[in-house]
Amino acid sequence: MADIVIIGAGPAGISAAEVLCAKGLRPVLIDEGAQAGGQGYRRPADDLALDMNRLMGSEAGKYTALHRRFEMLRPKIDYRPRTLVWAIDGSQLHLLRDGQAQTLDFDKLLIASGAMDRVAPLTGWTLPGVFTLGGAQVALKDQGCLIGSRVAFLGSSPLLALAAKQYRDMGAEIAVIADTTPLAAKVAALPALLRAPRTLRRGIWYMAASLRAGTPMLHGVTPVAVEGENRVEALVLRDKRGREHRFACDAVALGYGLKPETQLADLARAEFAYDPGFRLHLPKIDGLGRARPGLYLAGDGVRIGGADAAEASGALAAHAILSDLSHPQDIEVVRRLARRVKRLRNFQRGLARAFAWPTAQIAALSDSVTLCRCENVTVGAVRAEMCREFGPIEVNRVKAMTRCGMGRCQGRVCGPALQEIVAAEAGQDGALAGRLRGQAPIKPIALAAAGYPT
Repeated sequence: MADIVIIGAGPAGISAAEVLCAKGLRPVLIDEGAQAGGQGYRRPADDLALDMNRLMGSEAGKYTALHRRFEMLRPKIDYRPRTLVWAIDGSQLHLLRDGQAQTLDFDKLLIASGAMDRVAPLTGWTLPGVFTLGGAQVALKDQGCLIGSRVAFLGSSPLLALAAKQYRDMGAEIAVIADTTPLAAKVAALPALLRAPRTLRRGIWYMAASLRAGTPMLHGVTPVAVEGENRVEALVLRDKRGREHRFACDAVALGYGLKPETQLADLARAEFAYDPGFRLHLPKIDGLGRARPGLYLAGDGVRIGGADAAEASGALAAHAILSDLSHPQDIEVVRRLARRVKRLRNFQRGLARAFAWPTAQIAALSDSVTLCRCENVTVGAVRAEMCREFGPIEVNRVKAMTRCGMGRCQGRVCGPALQEIVAAEAGQDGALAGRLRGQAPIKPIALAAAGYPT
């Protein structure tokens, strides 16, 4: 029997495991978290009395159902929580579980690694009190903590209004919801957004709820700076007429949508292609999620699509595994899943226009702005290196010369902005600017786990 390993216990990984178990297979399900659910359906700590139904709002039913499904699934799988896959070598995974180094061989590998926030730097974003939007939600869902008592939400993401509502429901004051994409762009994207009318209605409802609560909601603004001495004290924005507005706050949640976590796919030798709509290099897959023989990708870790698309794509990839193992398939079920995934991912393309990645804003950043927090590399340092005779014009060479993207996060935070700055400075598009290549370990580990003496 083939050794099937699934990395990621969010909606995609759980759905894939269900399909495989229904055919009598027992996959290994690896989860970096302590409990299944992924980021979107994260469960709070066991000793925390947090009303998740209230926090999840209209998603409460799906949240409860997913965790109920997992509890029914758990006896049928080899579930390994608190386990980090930090490297892939051929058909072997290198793991770190509860501090102990392990290896695991596989015949079929399904990576459902999820997504993380895409962040655009600005002056003052390294001050204590600035969190990514997803980080602000994790603090709330996992520990029941607010990042501040008066919070500003900044970026361009449909999650801005949702996260603000969650914070408001838990007692926080919302200083402002500031979206850098003009309202006209959202109106222009409506035909694409109508592909998922229920999701669209929910998003409009979140925005309307903020307006009813009296929260300032701005569109088409330009971030100027996060101000403060030793921590966040205010957010300064510039409107379309050039006027500056200062909003007092003690925390900022910053996010420009999500980007797939593709480092493991890279180490597993998936091919990549530049997607000009999302302005990201994404893994290449076929219609069922195959990246190459024996490697399958699903969920937001390959294409941003949301929880519903993640579930459907996880099931679809599991059907691809079953097909490759010569198990008979219900073709109509597979076609239905493929249509659902395509529709929901096309909806996300509409969202990418309605909540745009701020290319021009990043290209215009001041030289003094910190680009790489880990290595304390400024935008000016990158530009200066590129302006040298025979200076680098590709992100990996820029990384080698400046150390931008060489720190603790391995470019997971600064990489997208670095790509835009390199492209703008070299006068080329994002495809030619390149992508930061994934390297092991994809996250910090103890030297002993990598086989080095301590």
